[in-house]
Order: sequence, then C-alpha cells, then structure tokens
Amino acid sequence: MGRKLPEINEKSSICMNKCVRVIKITLVLVVSLLFVCCNSKKNEEQQEELNAQSVPAFCADSAYSYIAAQCAFGPRVMNSAAHDSCAKYIIEKFESLGLDVISQDGVTTLYDGTKVNMKNIIARYGGDDVNCRIIICSHWDSRPWADNDVDATNHHTPIDGANDGASGVGVMMELARLIKDDDTLNIGVDFICFDAEDCGTPQWEEGGHDDANTWCLGSQYWAANANSVMKDLGTYKFGILLDMVGGSESSFLKEAFSMMYAPNVVNDIWATASNLGYGNYFVNENGGGITDDHIQVNKVGIPCVDIIASDINGRQCFPMTWHTMNDNIQNINVNTLKAVGQTLVAVIYNSASANGK
Repeated sequence: MGRKLPEINEKSSICMNKCVRVIKITLVLVVSLLFVCCNSKKNEEQQEELNAQSVPAFCADSAYSYIAAQCAFGPRVMNSAAHDSCAKYIIEKFESLGLDVISQDGVTTLYDGTKVNMKNIIARYGGDDVNCRIIICSHWDSRPWADNDVDATNHHTPIDGANDGASGVGVMMELARLIKDDDTLNIGVDFICFDAEDCGTPQWEEGGHDDANTWCLGSQYWAANANSVMKDLGTYKFGILLDMVGGSESSFLKEAFSMMYAPNVVNDIWATASNLGYGNYFVNENGGGITDDHIQVNKVGIPCVDIIASDINGRQCFPMTWHTMNDNIQNINVNTLKAVGQTLVAVIYNSASANGK
C-alpha cells in the first residue's frame, strides 16, 4: 500500500454559525446530551449482547504462519514466478478451508505502459440462501520497488511486503479457518484478495508525478466487473479493507474516506476494539484520507472502511517499514495481528447476531 494522502473535499466539513442565538445553542446542547446518553446505553446493550455470544479466539500464530508462507515465495510482483506460485497457494488454502473460490483474471497497465497479468481472488463463505453478506479484503501483491528505503541503492528492488499485503491475507485466512465449520452463522463472508494494488508511480520517477489512478489497479478492475463476479450486490451490508495490519508499533486511526462513506461501520469497529481491550491499537482519532482499495468497494455501493496502520510514534502517515526492505516477516508482530483479528471475529459474529441469529 502507498500513495499520496488526498485532501478531503471541503464540502464534507461542518461549518458552525457563530451567530446562533443563545436559546438555540441551549436546545442543541440538551438534544445532544440526550442523544449521547441514549447512544451510550445502546452501545452498552450491544456490547452485553456481544459478550454473551460464544466468539472463537483468533489465533495470531496461525495468521503469522500464513504470512510467512506468502513471503517464502519471494516478492509477489506481477509477471513473476513468485506471484504465480503465491496465487496458487492462496487459492488452494481457501479451498482447503471449504470456501468457494473464484479467480478473476485480467490484464492491466502500469504507470509506464507495461502490461501485466493480474489475478483477484474471491473466496466465499456461506451459501446462496444467505440474505446478508459482508466483504473482508486486502491486497496480496507486493511493492515492485523499495522506493522509500533509506538506502537509495534499494529503490529499484522489490520488497517482501510482509506487512504491506501479506498481513491482511494472513488475517483473512485465519478468519476463514475459524468460521469454516460454524453452520450457525447466518451471514455470508466474501474474502477478496486484490491484486495490483501496490504498483503505483514510484517516488524516483522523473518529475515525481503520482497519479492516484496508477494505484489499486486490481480493485479498479474488480469494481468495473463486480456484477459478473459477486453475488447480488444489494445483499452486502458493509466491507472492511485490511492494509498493513501486522506490523510492530502500529496504530489504526479512523481513515477519512471511511468516515465519509461508512462512519457507522468505522465507529462500530473502533468501539468493538475498545471494548475488547484494544483501544491502544484502534485509536479514537481521525486520520487522513488515503487512496486505497476501499474506494473502489464504495464506488459499487458497498460501505467499506479501511483499517490501515500509522506508526504509533508521532502518528506518522505509515509504518516505518512502508515501502522499504524492512517490510519482512521479522517485523510482523503477533500482538498487532491478535488485536485486529479478534476485533474482526467479534464484528463478524455481532453482524450475524444483528441479522437475526
């Protein structure tokens, strides 16, 4: 993952009128306090209901092993043997977990005109009779260039992408393993592995031009053909994108486009994480807007949020390993994986409960 942080449209900001009468301010405050109290009570009731459920434990060590397996193939750069071998591994792993798998193959064009073969992988849990589905997604390719590495001699070298790509897929695989035999869940889950996300214009390109359209090529292709590879789009309740969810010293802020398109989903996820004791990871602060795969999911009408890491020290935009040779398995942290994975388990089971379990 990696691209410039676009500015949020100014029309999305809320402007307060300084000339409001005192009486109107008082009424607004009273209504706001009543809303907060009622909403707090609702959240407490929802959490009590969630705590009463039998929610399986997310195994971070298992997710770690899935991440290591992907990295063992080498950098997952398109038009490479490592890319093809890892695609086969991902497909076979999800199939071994009992999910139906669709391979969405296509050809896309990089920023410099290079044609590459791409493969989006869609693994489905839940049959056709399920009337409510959710999407959990991540990109699985790795950056072809370590263009943010402190050593300039590495700027044209592909990275392992342990955190930036493989971590999200590893979490999804462990989630699939946990729910595969649970026939009580009355909700469908589509795990989507997007390809060609991280091949946007490199920093060393002459002029430094960074066109947002050169990123997320796999999800762009998926969105253009979503009706042909997905179930009825109207059955999807929401989506969650995982990007860099396994690194050390990571925190997750509320990404701006997520708050624009799916604020209720964002707040539910962060509240769930807090109630589970992971508030130090899911920080209740707003972050910047990021061009990422969730934008394309939102474009097809499915509210989708981006769980994407910032560096916990100083709230930097991305983790210190971002687009560097240090984005390897040695810098994957099981505690971060546990925080993200267990939160998602609770979100899945809570969604099933809300759907009439």
